[in-house]
Amino acid sequence: MSTKEGYDMAPSAADGLGLPLVGERQSLREQVAQALRDALVAGEMRPGVVYSAPVLAAQFGVSATPVREAMLDLAKEGLVEAVRNKGFRVTEMTDRDLDEITEVRQLIEVPTVARLAGRRPAADFEALRPVAEEIVAAARRGDLIAYVNADLRFHLGLLSLSGNTHLVEVIRDLRGRARLYGLRGLAERGILIDSAREHVAIVDALVRGDAGAAERVMSHHIQHVRGIWADKPESRPETRPAPEEPEA
Repeated sequence: MSTKEGYDMAPSAADGLGLPLVGERQSLREQVAQALRDALVAGEMRPGVVYSAPVLAAQFGVSATPVREAMLDLAKEGLVEAVRNKGFRVTEMTDRDLDEITEVRQLIEVPTVARLAGRRPAADFEALRPVAEEIVAAARRGDLIAYVNADLRFHLGLLSLSGNTHLVEVIRDLRGRARLYGLRGLAERGILIDSAREHVAIVDALVRGDAGAAERVMSHHIQHVRGIWADKPESRPETRPAPEEPEA
């Protein structure tokens, strides 16, 4: 049904979002807030829909109070806005917003990752391999929220190797504002796994100390935010011929 504001009110808006049951490791408020951020980034929660805290709470398996508190936290971040006596509406990101987010991520993440090659022990990069493989497994299952969650942990873990905590927080904030509406279609067609494997390729390049390869894969990977992950076409990455073997 429709509200008088003209937005869709979805009494069962949480159905099918794949929201996880939450436990006791963090506060319920923190766990719910992160799960909702993941659902927003994965495109499982849509702009214009009003989400009811009690309905979301039922899927999380908690009371409505920590859900309302978490949604208020997201409202402070500009990710949702309160709709009086109804719930919370997801704020819309324009194409320009997402283009600018992608540009900033390219400017920060690509050179940062390239600089890590050869400057950190290979074991530091190998420690991220299980997370990269977790991303692949989530893509294979079509579990978008698990995919986005593991993807976030991978990228923030990788950037943390730079030792720049402010950089990590900037990227955390930018990623939380992204909207990847194309993920569902990629998962249904069985091709999300191709993007997932790029995380493994990044680890492989860094373990080899190949800054050029790490830079190329990371740049192409981030560009998906405005390409296939946004349900838009994108150009193939430029291919470079392999270097010729020196004559004996």
